[in-house]
Amino acid sequence: MSGPGVRPDRPGRFWGVGVGPGDPELVTLKAARLIGAADVVAYHAGVGKQSNARRIAADLVPAGCVEECLTYPVTTGSTTHPGGYAGALADFYAESADRLAAHLEAGRDVVLLAEGDPLFYGSFMYMHDALAERFETVVVPGVPAFAAATASVAWPLVRQTDVLTVLPGTLPEPELARRLADTDGAVIMKLGRTFPAVRRALAAAGRLEHAMYVERASMGEERVLPVAEVDADTVPYFSLVVVNGDSVHGTGRRGRATDPASDPGTRRPRPGGAAGAGARARTRRVADAGGGACPGRGGPRGRLRALRPPGPAACGPHPARLGQRRRDRPRSSRPGPGQVGGAGGGRERRGRGRLRHGHGGAR
Repeated sequence: MSGPGVRPDRPGRFWGVGVGPGDPELVTLKAARLIGAADVVAYHAGVGKQSNARRIAADLVPAGCVEECLTYPVTTGSTTHPGGYAGALADFYAESADRLAAHLEAGRDVVLLAEGDPLFYGSFMYMHDALAERFETVVVPGVPAFAAATASVAWPLVRQTDVLTVLPGTLPEPELARRLADTDGAVIMKLGRTFPAVRRALAAAGRLEHAMYVERASMGEERVLPVAEVDADTVPYFSLVVVNGDSVHGTGRRGRATDPASDPGTRRPRPGGAAGAGARARTRRVADAGGGACPGRGGPRGRLRALRPPGPAACGPHPARLGQRRRDRPRSSRPGPGQVGGAGGGRERRGRGRLRHGHGGAR
């Protein structure tokens, strides 16, 4: 990549670049470098709406590069297209692929921005299907929204041998309830109009009291609250539900040979637990420039965070990470399980006509 221009001696490269869940500071270094060197920057947007991916990368898009806004013809099932919703989207993806192919054939490198991760419920996948056999294609992972949501809730999502299930909220309600009852930890995506059915499915599976709702994870407008308390009429598409595995098995399980339910050293979430008054008591609006905030817990914008009550140890280790109880803290304000994280690695694999991942050290 060397800036806008035509290099007819070779086709351009096609890059699918994840830009993370919303906070520009969660864009990986590799993604930032590739965006800044792009000949063409492309992104998807809804009709009459700003592209969320373009907003996240606003400070990285180079001046003078070509921008391609790929605007969805529809975002719901209502359309006059003779092929219905599926036909309208199929035509849209074919036309979008032709637009990007024209740049690639002219020797321009194209970066297609993807919210979250390009291969996790992302529209980039359809462009990959259409173009990867014809042009060198590289995928750069991004932080998925559920990882940001789990950090906001401050719950270990799954541990040890827990099974994590990622579910689209568009599944039929009975199927959704069955899968929720059969798993340990769960993430439910694609909410919006599906939220009432999702909440009923959580209740039917016995998981409602431990389900947390996260809206616009890591963005300035982020909201975190128990699913049971959400107004269904206010739920946007950029929201999800997190159900942690500890709600089934309890915390502090490593090396335990006893049943967690009968082990006094293992604390199961209380009814309403982190999904009730305690979570609300630990949630407050934090501004990056304010006094007394812990480093890294604020941001360029005020946002909701699940925090411990302020005190001398507010910036110290999370008690739940140490498997301890804080006797000097009222039960209503004890934190839920602490955050867990990890880093992925790998190497970039190149080659025409194959799916390649460029792991920049962050997932």
